[in-house]
This record gives sequence, structure tokens and C-alpha cells, in this order.
Amino acid sequence: MTTVREAAGPLRADGDAARAYHRRSARLRAASPADAADELAEISASVRRDILTAVQAAGMGHVGGDLSVTDLLVTAMWGTLRMHPTQPGNPQRDRIILSKGHCAAALYSTLASCGFFPRARLTDFMAPLSPLNGHPARLKVPGVETNTGPLGHGFPIATGCALGARLRGETWRTVVVLGDGEMQEGSNWEAAMTAAHHELAGLTAVVDRNRLQQGARTEDTKSLEPLDAKWASFGWEVRVIDGHDHRAIKEAYAPSTTGRPVAVIANTTKGKGVSFMEDRVEWHHKVPTDEQVRRALEELSR
Repeated sequence: MTTVREAAGPLRADGDAARAYHRRSARLRAASPADAADELAEISASVRRDILTAVQAAGMGHVGGDLSVTDLLVTAMWGTLRMHPTQPGNPQRDRIILSKGHCAAALYSTLASCGFFPRARLTDFMAPLSPLNGHPARLKVPGVETNTGPLGHGFPIATGCALGARLRGETWRTVVVLGDGEMQEGSNWEAAMTAAHHELAGLTAVVDRNRLQQGARTEDTKSLEPLDAKWASFGWEVRVIDGHDHRAIKEAYAPSTTGRPVAVIANTTKGKGVSFMEDRVEWHHKVPTDEQVRRALEELSR
């Protein structure tokens, strides 16, 4: 039965983990592309293990999408963006928004890996009264920029962040990560038009293109293709990559070369890293048994 660690109190930075993050992250940014990719892959495997144990403890979650988006979040936070775990409100920080908020376990596990709060608190995931709710809450979790959950909300907010940076003359960047099923929401295309109209070069939208959504394949539900051409037609600089290739992800996070906002279509696999979950629609929100978690952790430790 899920329990609440009430004595632990609010989430606060893990100082030792944050210092380790800053040292390792700086080294990653200075490393060769190949060396950086290898180390980012190691961090991603660790984050995936944390996701599995958090979902197991909660008895709830969206593990398939968590695993597909992990490499995108890890590469952003560890290898690209300016993050400040001990100062989550630092005005010069880069912003990252997980619009597909149901994959909160992936966001929390990545934030914990950076030291925004202790990894041990991940066992509180989705427990009653826990700040680590099933959808991210800005006032409860350090590093969360905005509440997300209703699909189609995170991208418009990210567009507003990027526009705010423009109006203030600031250089910080905004990255928003969306689900591909989420691209069926009209509010996202309104945001895409707005960002292109204002030439928000500091905005990067990343689509976790795992081709599965709740209950079916995206193309069977409402076809998205040709997705790259659609983004381009809205006035975006488009980059199509393997969403599990850390070197390609890192390169795709580079600043705009055209003065336009950047759309990254990251081809991913739902349930990535766990053989019996990969590309299986039922793992959208199925909870693994203890034996399945054991097998999954074994695969992710090889």
C-alpha cells in the first residue's frame, strides 16, 4: 500500500547531488560528442530505473511514455540547458516544460538526478498528499515551470515564456516537450503560428514521436503525417532525429540557425529499454508486476 512520508516535508534541493550535477554537466558540455553521448546514455539508464521503481511503488503511472521521453529530458537538462537545482527560480535559467504532463515520473526522475530534490523522495510518487503528483505542479516541485496535464496547454505557455524573454531582452531559452498524440490538439497549432509570427528563435518544441497514444496508434486515431512538412509550413526550422541517439539529440538542441523557432521531431519507441514494453500500446499506463520490474531493471543495467 502506498504511504506518505509526511515527516519529509516540502521538496528542497539535494546540495551534494546538485554540486555533483554541476561538475558532471560542465564536463559533459566540454566533452567530445561521442564521449558526451556515452555518458548521457548512462544517466538515462539510471533515470529509467528510477522511473520503474517509482511507478512500482505508486501502483500507478504512464511508464511507456516515461521511457520514450527519458533521453530527450536527460540530454536537455544534463547536456544543453542552464539549470540551477539550488536556485530553481534563478531568473537567468533556461526553461523546460513537459507538456505531456502525464509522464511526470520521467520529469521527476530527471529533476532528482540533477539534485532539484533527493532521489529518495521518488518513492513518494503519487502517494496521497505527496508533492510528486501524477501531473507536475509548479508550486510543489522545484524545477517544474508550470502545471501540465491537460494536453495542449504546455506549448502555449512555453510560447508565452519565449515571448517574455524577447520582450525583456533576455537570452534564456525555452524547451517544451510534447507527445505526438498531443499534436491532435488545436491549441498547439495556434501556439505554433504565434511563435513563428513573432520569430521566437529562443523556443524549441520537441515532439516525442513514439507513434502510440492511449489505446491506439496515432495514425489510426488521427493521422499526423507529414509532420515535418506541417511544422515547416507553419514557419518553423525543423529537425528530424532518432530520439534515443544522445549525440543527435544534443545537436538538435543547438540554437536556431534561421532566426525561427525550432521544431525537433524525435522518433522514439514507447517503453524504450525494456523489451517486453517496447512499442506496445498497453504500456501507456499499465503498471508492471514486481517480477516484470525485476526483469526490466536487469535489462536496464546491462
